[in-house]
Amino acid sequence: MFNTKDLQENILKLKKENDVCILAHAYQTHDILEIADFVGDSFGLSKQAASAPQSTVLMCGVRFMAETVKILSPHKKVLLSHPDAGCAMAEQLTVEELKELKQQYPNAAVVAYINTTSALKCECDVCVTSASALEIVKKLPQKEILFIPDCNLGSWIEKKVPEKTFHFINGGCPVHTRITTTDVKQAKENHPNALLLVHPECIKEVTAMADFAGSTTAIMGYVDKSDANEYIIGTDNSIVQHLQFEYPNKKFYPLSKNCVCNDMRLTTLVDVYNAVSGNGGEEIILGADVIDSARKSIDRMLSI
Repeated sequence: MFNTKDLQENILKLKKENDVCILAHAYQTHDILEIADFVGDSFGLSKQAASAPQSTVLMCGVRFMAETVKILSPHKKVLLSHPDAGCAMAEQLTVEELKELKQQYPNAAVVAYINTTSALKCECDVCVTSASALEIVKKLPQKEILFIPDCNLGSWIEKKVPEKTFHFINGGCPVHTRITTTDVKQAKENHPNALLLVHPECIKEVTAMADFAGSTTAIMGYVDKSDANEYIIGTDNSIVQHLQFEYPNKKFYPLSKNCVCNDMRLTTLVDVYNAVSGNGGEEIILGADVIDSARKSIDRMLSI
């Protein structure tokens, strides 16, 4: 019988013995973050994995994240901690549907949020993260943008780049879109001295009410630099816990109790233990043609 400390100690031992680099997305639970080699947003983790010396990489997150790791580290063995951990937003658009949209808007640059499958990235001009999307869209020569799949993040960018024309699908993160303006009003009433920090995957009406909108990393960076003592956090509620650990003298409140990604919660510490033991996880296999094609949209993001 294991307890949390026993499991963590065994994982730390096994990952060294088996040459495994553990990546933990910030939405994972804190017990997993504590044994990870790197913690952060999906694309930042992929870059860390590419430069890490280990031959095997374990992604504690969801499938599209593990695929991105494989695209940037094709020579490494890449594992997904839980085979069923997907992303509803990444799976909202099919390749066939995207090809039809490209025919409908032939002059538009196809901009893919990192939260897409590797197959969709193959059909896009450039990939973006929530942190880089605004800068990249501004620098693209095209005046017309087909932004997939998140219309909420896309509309947040559209508002800041009025000189360009945007096209969207009715897509987005079902976790963030659960947050309503009613949630905001109630949270501000309960915590009148707190700043509201939200992810731009929230609906535009919620984002408009925030003191700051940005990626998960940007939200945590804002807290680090801010002199405020109280914050309402409008993204996955795991971030509330992580910030409580990081800044024990400050207070953090969830904007909505419903902002919880069930796919992220699938991974447990035991799953991580099984994966580093060689008895769990799913190896991510992508064809060389998919890796090469999807890599082009990511390379363009990096070059811009």
